Amino acid sequence: QVQLVESGGGLVQPGGSLRLSCAASRSISSLSAMAWYRQAPGKERDMVAIITSNGYTNYADSVKGRFTISRDAAKNTWYLQMNSLKPEDAAVYYCNANTGYSIHWGQGTQVTVSS
Repeated sequence: QVQLVESGGGLVQPGGSLRLSCAASRSISSLSAMAWYRQAPGKERDMVAIITSNGYTNYADSVKGRFTISRDAAKNTWYLQMNSLKPEDAAVYYCNANTGYSIHWGQGTQVTVSS
């Protein structure tokens, strides 16, 4: 089992930045992949960014060039740096851990982009 705790959400103006964190209850070195998803009201939960155990990253087209996923194995934490935020980025953001045989989710953190 892996428990995940997100933090860093909040209210930001368009064009602003936020950094989300996902702290895991165990070493992230054993995870096959770590990701961020988001879900806006009335919409499906979609993947935003992923980083695999070998460091491969991939992003949704809508966030490429603006968001960056990274990890810190010493802190058992991965991050989502979000720059140039747009109103359409507003959603509940969830972190996701893949152990290779199970999937785990955080509780979600709200990101609101509004002036």
